Amino acid sequence: MPRQVPIASTRNIGIMAHIDAGKTTTTERILFYTGRSYKLGEVHEGTAVMDWMQQEQERGITITSAATTCHWREHVINIIDTPGHVDFTIEVERSLRVLDGAITVLDGVSGVEPQTETVWRQADRYRVPRVVFVNKMDRVGVNFDRCVEMLRDRLYANPLVIQLPLGAEESFRGVVDLIERRAVVWNEEGQGARFEVTEVPADLADEAEMHREAMLEHLSTHDDEILEWLLEERELTPEQIRRAVRRMTLALKGVPVLCGAAFKNKGIQPLLDAVIDFLPAPVDVPPIEGMRVQNGEATEDRVGRPARDDGPFAALAFKISTDSYVGHLTYFRVYSGSLTAGQTVLNVTTGKRERIGRLLRMHANQREDIVDCFAGDIVAAVGLKTVRTGDTLCDERHPVALERMQVPEPVINVAIEPKTKADEDRLASSLGKLMLEDPSFRVLTDPETGQMLIAGMGELHLEIIVDRLLREFNVAANVGKPQVAYRETISREGTGEGKFVRQTGGRGQYGHCWLRLRPGQRGSGFKFTSTIANAVVPKEFFSAVQAGAEGACSGGVLAGFPMVDVEVELYDGSYHEVDSSEMAFRVAGSMAFKEAARSASPVLLEPMMSVEVVVPEEFVGDVIGDLNSRRGEIRDMALRTGAQVVSAVVPLSSMFGYATVLRSATQGRGTYTMHFAHHSPVPEALAESIVKRYGG
Repeated sequence: MPRQVPIASTRNIGIMAHIDAGKTTTTERILFYTGRSYKLGEVHEGTAVMDWMQQEQERGITITSAATTCHWREHVINIIDTPGHVDFTIEVERSLRVLDGAITVLDGVSGVEPQTETVWRQADRYRVPRVVFVNKMDRVGVNFDRCVEMLRDRLYANPLVIQLPLGAEESFRGVVDLIERRAVVWNEEGQGARFEVTEVPADLADEAEMHREAMLEHLSTHDDEILEWLLEERELTPEQIRRAVRRMTLALKGVPVLCGAAFKNKGIQPLLDAVIDFLPAPVDVPPIEGMRVQNGEATEDRVGRPARDDGPFAALAFKISTDSYVGHLTYFRVYSGSLTAGQTVLNVTTGKRERIGRLLRMHANQREDIVDCFAGDIVAAVGLKTVRTGDTLCDERHPVALERMQVPEPVINVAIEPKTKADEDRLASSLGKLMLEDPSFRVLTDPETGQMLIAGMGELHLEIIVDRLLREFNVAANVGKPQVAYRETISREGTGEGKFVRQTGGRGQYGHCWLRLRPGQRGSGFKFTSTIANAVVPKEFFSAVQAGAEGACSGGVLAGFPMVDVEVELYDGSYHEVDSSEMAFRVAGSMAFKEAARSASPVLLEPMMSVEVVVPEEFVGDVIGDLNSRRGEIRDMALRTGAQVVSAVVPLSSMFGYATVLRSATQGRGTYTMHFAHHSPVPEALAESIVKRYGG
């Protein structure tokens, strides 16, 4: 079956924001006005189409990213609604990896919040063009100009205001379109489907004209065509301005800013127009690049895959989910070529072939069978056995390995055990399925106690996992207290010798190396270099030494926590012509690493969290005192519509159960958000007790 909509008329977008900014409500309105849904879904009533999980409906939050497809102005829009809670940041990460553009939703009262900064940085990393939608313009305390300023100050963005709010708070009734020089006013009846396009009200005309001139001046600094017309004092058409805004957005030189009130059904149609006008089609973004694959191995040669239907098939699997009706669902983004149900593709990561039995177009948890898919499509396949998140699917004759996505490391773990013998058998397999779905969730075994541990991004993340075990997999489990995922590193240079010699009659084992360890940059991980001459230790043993050092790095020398940010140099050693082997050098590398680490003043690191607490002014003193008692460092205080916002960096180990403490200290009026900031050394006195507890 041929392509129904040209690739240039396709938009792949995500909706991203801080929790409670109105992402899902905005998505529900988009589905309603595009005709995809016949009624408005509401988050607070548990009827939102995109929040289909029981846990999402009960809590009123998005937990898993949901995909859907709708049509507007003869374009097809593939939408992924992402969570706003930091515990589910992997859902945003993997969605942005495969999307071409994004809508960033801001709460018009709160503006840029901590998780907004996180998702903005993720979008920067994947170079995703964005438009900003300032939502909740009907709320008391809303401030559109302040939101625009926060985009500059907090996100270092380059906002281009193309709409002004018509009224604010209770009197918000529409927007002023600066490009068209007109006002769009929504009818209070008809669920926002009807609106009137009128002249800009006289009392706003001068202000609108001033903002329009500022918009054109802003555009002219990035666009030669606009600059030329302005210098010649010629009148620009709305179409010319839209083309210039599009060029600016696609080049990541600016972000168009719109406004509205999704809950009150205002501002969504112009937002859809902005998606079509300003965000890229798959052909507008640079071709995806991957590594050329030869003899089953990825090489250093980079190869591009332009978004063309007649090119070799290449797709990235970005999400695995378990469906109670069809089993494993693998979501993937097609970057080039086309695929028909029944064809066979190569999983480059495993080297195995996979037959595509069924292809589905997803609408949240509803499925629509399709025959084929094309470049730019986001679809799902049923029953792929070997595919995991981040795997590349491609044409067997033209293999390419696309770049995998970054998975954040878990910061918290708890012990888990089945309640009954019957649950015991199902627990491991159920956890395996959940781990397959969520790469940021890990199942570990405590080497000291043999207990099963589950690790994740926060208390809510693990709470949802345990809830899903009970409801979806019928497995009841007891969960222990949360434990912090500590790390270790070194604070100075150290050297160590590893010598492994075994003689047991016949051929023995001989491996000998000297390693030098240096502290690395924060976030640099493990780096291995060699400055040794080939005559001292043959080159073929270097990788064995590296593997041994990496293995030792996974369990540190203080309390067995993984070591991070370490640079390892192999600088001396010796070998035996007959007895030396890879295994011997692997053991020697491990021994040398541990000795060097002990001599390099190892230190314990703990996860530090960026915490933002919003409280009424009368409780600020109590909140600051409490954060200080938790070893918190107050970074900033700001006034936000009658409430104080306290920003601090606090150790994760001190934040367990903070929600209850904050509620009782502020009569239930305080709220807080928290996300991982960095690892920091544990104070010496505390480190000793942690080492005793975990190191024995």
